[in-house]
Amino acid sequence: MDIKEYIRTIPDYPKSGIQFRDITTLLADAEGFRGAVDAMVKLHAGAKFDAVAGIEARGFILGGAIAHQLGLGFIPVRKKGKLPSAVIGQEYDLEYGTDTVEIHIDAVKEGEKVLLIDDLIATGGTAEAAVKLIARAGGNVTASSFVIELPELGGRQRLEALDIEVLSLCSFEGH
Repeated sequence: MDIKEYIRTIPDYPKSGIQFRDITTLLADAEGFRGAVDAMVKLHAGAKFDAVAGIEARGFILGGAIAHQLGLGFIPVRKKGKLPSAVIGQEYDLEYGTDTVEIHIDAVKEGEKVLLIDDLIATGGTAEAAVKLIARAGGNVTASSFVIELPELGGRQRLEALDIEVLSLCSFEGH
C-alpha cells in the first residue's frame, strides 16, 4: 500500500509557500486508515511499551487506534487549557511566539515506557515538548511514529538527539 496515495496536498496553507500534507483523506478511507494504523503498529513489532501518547489532534486519532491495537492505555497530549483536571505543561517555540502542551499530572506512571504518536513531524518542536513533558511526569518516551516526515525541517534529528527512535510511514520533500 502506498500511503502517499491517501494524503492530500494543499498548496499555500496555512500561508504562502507551505505545502500542507492533509491526512483527513487518509482517515476518511477505511482501507487507508486501517493500513496506516497497522503499518505504524508493525514499525514497533517486538518493542515493549506501557502506554501510547498522542499529540492533539490527529495524534489522538492515530494514537488511540494504535493503543487499542497494542492493548495499552492512551495519554492525550493537549494544547494548554483543554484538560479538566490538574495538569503539568511544557512550553515550546513556534515560528512566531510560543505555545504549551499539557498532560494530567497523573497521566504517566513513574518509569513507564511510552510510544509517542502524531500525524507529521516537521521541526520536531511539538514532539520534543511532549517528550520533555512526559519525562517530567516520570515517563520515558523511547520511540515515536509519524505518518509523514518532512526531513528537511530536522525534526528527526531533534528527537534522535534525545535518544528517541523516530519512524515514519512516508516522507515529503519541502515544507
